Amino acid sequence: QVQLVESGGGLVQAGGSLRLSCAASGSIFSINYMGWFRQAPGKQRELVAVITSGGSTNYADSVKGRFTISRDNAKNTVYLQMSSLKPEDTAVYYCNAYLAIATRWGDYWGQGTQVTVSS
Repeated sequence: QVQLVESGGGLVQAGGSLRLSCAASGSIFSINYMGWFRQAPGKQRELVAVITSGGSTNYADSVKGRFTISRDNAKNTVYLQMSSLKPEDTAVYYCNAYLAIATRWGDYWGQGTQVTVSS
């Protein structure tokens, strides 16, 4: 079994910062990419940022220059540093990882953490 456990969400004023963490645990053989998605009420889940095992990153246009994704491969942990937060960043943020248990690769999700940005 694999678990992705997020932490770091909360309530912050516009212009503030938050740091999300997501730790993957279990019988993990290897992790390819790790990333963050978000889903606001009434909207579809969307990609926020993704990082490969080699450190290559990709961001949604809406967060470029404000959010930074990073990972600690030794800890199977991915982080999302969010700065200059806006009310439109309010959403449930989900951690995602494409990883292998033995030789079986699959897509795994965390339970989500709420981020609320007040104006």
